[in-house]
Amino acid sequence: MEKKKVYRGKIIDVDLYKLQIEHRKVQREIIDHPGAAAMLAFDEKGKVLLVKQHRFPHGYILEIPAGTLEKGEKPIDCAYREIIEETGYKAKKMTKLVSYFPSVGYNKEEIHIFVASGTKKKFDLKLDNDEFITVVKMDIKKLIGMIKTGKIIDSKTICAVMIYAAKKKLL
Repeated sequence: MEKKKVYRGKIIDVDLYKLQIEHRKVQREIIDHPGAAAMLAFDEKGKVLLVKQHRFPHGYILEIPAGTLEKGEKPIDCAYREIIEETGYKAKKMTKLVSYFPSVGYNKEEIHIFVASGTKKKFDLKLDNDEFITVVKMDIKKLIGMIKTGKIIDSKTICAVMIYAAKKKLL
């Protein structure tokens, strides 16, 4: 197998692989992403903590808090860090819900989703210059309805909410 760096970016790289699959020479362009952690978090009143965030080219979308893993960082540590950074809430506990690959076939990214519990508002948001985030609290049944009607378009949010709802028999 031969690998060639095509692009090196701030968050992703793109690599060109030349390899053999079933005795045939093939070429694959693969996005190299370090992975991410996301959390389905509930506030003190049981409302889901969401972030309304600008996601070019789609504009503002509603999603669960998440962030990219730093080099050598464990997904659970990233989840504890990101909930503070994106919502100002601190979680007492993170319970693994699921890990999945959102774009199999051309992207190495794996998203690790946790359920955050025992949350308390502790910090004011200190956003980076290129971040545009508003915290939104919502009842999970309303959120499920928004997913069913196509108003929620983010895969990690859909995955987290629907798996959680299935496990809790909310569907």
